[in-house]
Amino acid sequence: MEILKLKPVFKDYIWGGTRLKSDFGFESDYDKVAEGWMLSCHKDGRNIIDGGEFDGKTLDEVIDDCGKEKVVGTRSLDFPYFPVLIKLIDAKDNLSIQVHPDNDYAQRVEGEFGKTEIWYVLDATDDAQLVYGFKEKITSEEFQKAIEDNTLMDVLNTVKVKKGDLFFIEAGTVHAIGKGTLIAEIQQNSNSTYRVYDYGRIGADGKPRELHVKKAVDVSVTEPPKYDIKPMGQPEKHNGYVSTLLTKCDLFTVNHYDVSEKVTLCADKKSFNHILVVDGSGQINGKGLKKGDSFFVPASFGEYEICGKCEIIVTNI
Repeated sequence: MEILKLKPVFKDYIWGGTRLKSDFGFESDYDKVAEGWMLSCHKDGRNIIDGGEFDGKTLDEVIDDCGKEKVVGTRSLDFPYFPVLIKLIDAKDNLSIQVHPDNDYAQRVEGEFGKTEIWYVLDATDDAQLVYGFKEKITSEEFQKAIEDNTLMDVLNTVKVKKGDLFFIEAGTVHAIGKGTLIAEIQQNSNSTYRVYDYGRIGADGKPRELHVKKAVDVSVTEPPKYDIKPMGQPEKHNGYVSTLLTKCDLFTVNHYDVSEKVTLCADKKSFNHILVVDGSGQINGKGLKKGDSFFVPASFGEYEICGKCEIIVTNI
């Protein structure tokens, strides 16, 4: 089975900007492109194969036709759904203050799985910041009161961000991406989001955007974050590339590669590899590769080579 190139799915949320079009060369009829879903089998946006034997089919159709274990890998049998969703996010304005439920709550209330995610900061303005948990531990009642009294920002932990920062957003962590940030997000395959505060913004329907305060209070862990704001591993120099482990957990493993000449990678029987090209250009097994490209390497594909000068994020499960 061949390496599959994926077409992104775009979202035009009100806080989005134009960098996914101007910097990545994506074509979209949307004036604002807030998100590009680069790997998705979610009902709210499914990637279509671009070229080759499966041209025009969705990725989940290919998985159904060829078999989950063969395409996604033996580790996928631990998951009753396609396990991850990968996005590029351009925040020209602040996102809402929000929180995602864990698996138990999401399955019971939303009929899908919860959402733990990571953010890898690709670029940020000098004044960019985001919300990451609470300054100090408070009770759920104090959290509810802060929302009602409009003093929520006083108790939340605000962090300045820069290129290369890594945030592990465990389900239950109150968070918000701030304006001026460009982010690669790797998350569980879920779209369950509870909005806590939205700066009084008006949605496309002319009404204030819906809040989900009760659910947010139910699922939020009202304490400071417990993870460092940096990749899990240190950069490791190799012949032709530098590799950095961004995150390794029971949901996904994510590595960053800064390729100066070439790197040889491998998709074994346990898991697919997803390649997100965040800068530069080159080739993948002899075929062209450029910034913004998204490739799905099926499980058991074996070794493949990426050469050129490029920056890639590789995800497996």
